[in-house]
Parts: sequence; structure tokens; C-alpha cells
Amino acid sequence: MNTDVVEFLGQLPPARAEEAQQLIAMGERISGFPVRLAGPGILGFGRYAYRYASGHAGSAAVIAFAPRKADLVLYPSCALEEAAEVLAHLGRHRRGKGCVYLRRLEDADPAAVEALFRRGMAEISALWPVTPQ
Repeated sequence: MNTDVVEFLGQLPPARAEEAQQLIAMGERISGFPVRLAGPGILGFGRYAYRYASGHAGSAAVIAFAPRKADLVLYPSCALEEAAEVLAHLGRHRRGKGCVYLRRLEDADPAAVEALFRRGMAEISALWPVTPQ
């Protein structure tokens, strides 16, 4: 684990840091890539560059999460509207446009969290090349 990630985790409350460690282990196992800081307060796995037909281009982590004070925010990079079956088994959560909010990781079904991340890896890998950084 790189120094930036270790320092970031050290700034979290102990319970949130423990949840982050669990998600890091899951993300590294699913993606095959080491965790890295993917943005302010966001831990991500893998990276892809995209360019839409409109000409808009950028890059992003394939799967990521943010251990915020109030919620854990999951960024699975999958079409959430098509993942209703997985979300139904997730447990108590709220949805954003492309993210899922969990109060605590222990309230979620780990298999459903893993299924969301696996779905995101599959969807992104089918569209764009994925690299470690």
C-alpha cells in the first residue's frame, strides 16, 4: 500500500478505517490492481481512459469508494439501473446517479457489494482498456 493511502487511512476514525481496509482487500482481489488515491478522499482500483462520441474525454478509477464521515460511498462504475437485482440484496442504502451510499459496511451484504464491483469491472473492461494507474 502506498504512503498516500496509508496517510489517508490514518486520518479516518478507527471504525471507518477498518471498513476502508475491508473494501481495499475486496477491491484489490476483484480488480487485480493495488489501491491508490483516485481523487480527494477517494480510493480506487485500476484506471481507464475514455472518449465519448461527443468528444468529451477523461480518465477515472474503474471501481472506487470514499470513506466519508456520514457514509461510505461506493463508485462501482456499472449501470445501477440495470443492477436492481444486486441492489435489492445490498441491504439499507441510498443511490446517487452513479454511486451507492452505505451508512456502515456491516449493514450491507458483502456478496452484493462484491457483485457491484465485479459488474463495474466487467462493464468498463468491455468498453475500454484498464491499467493499474
